[in-house]
Amino acid sequence: MRKYTLALDSALKADQRTEHLDGTVHFAIRERSSVQMMLKRLIDIGSSLTVLLLGFPFLLAIALLIKLTSRGPVFFRQRRIGEEGRPFSLFKFRTMKADADDCIHREFAQNFIHGKMSQTTLDGKSNNLYKITNDPRETSVGGFLRRTSLDELPQFINILRGEMTIVGPRPPLEYEYEHYDEWHKLRLKVRPGLTGLWQVSGRSTVPFHEMVKLDLYYIENWSLMMDLKIMARTIPVMLAGTGGY
Repeated sequence: MRKYTLALDSALKADQRTEHLDGTVHFAIRERSSVQMMLKRLIDIGSSLTVLLLGFPFLLAIALLIKLTSRGPVFFRQRRIGEEGRPFSLFKFRTMKADADDCIHREFAQNFIHGKMSQTTLDGKSNNLYKITNDPRETSVGGFLRRTSLDELPQFINILRGEMTIVGPRPPLEYEYEHYDEWHKLRLKVRPGLTGLWQVSGRSTVPFHEMVKLDLYYIENWSLMMDLKIMARTIPVMLAGTGGY
């Protein structure tokens, strides 16, 4: 069992459920048997092949829709931080205009991670989401793809390549990772996932520190049964577009 002890920051100290008498947070990753990990990998490979092969006509339809409604490539490659801080290229269907500037998201990400904002919108209206809404950079179909998480389907390629798994913490962007405190980085002690507790617990309605704690809870209490339950809960969340922007 790998154990970690870190000083709590002010935001985490405010949560009495995680505060210890000595002002530290204790986090342990239980050793996982080779059989468990082999089964998890087999589920990853089987699910990826099923989606990419049997779902090819559906994926092709999305690709054609993107190509016919906006200028630019169908796919979007984005550099992300994976397990143990290793970078990799993540695949997505493109939902932004080809000339979109990431300055808006860079500023949002910094504020979001440091807890400086709880609401973000670009049209002057208030909301209860920890996400940029009404983003002018989105294409005409981009908003729908993002709300339903269909833009994430190409990540089954990353899963097949072994860079990601189906269930696990979401991989951050490089400029997001730069703002992480040390305890935030513990969420990347395992392979990043396509879905996880955050996605089935409100997604964009969950603040950053709570998202990290959900990831740490998942890592500490992981089991194949937990993975299957999260996978089963993910589909209804996708169809409903709950918290997705």
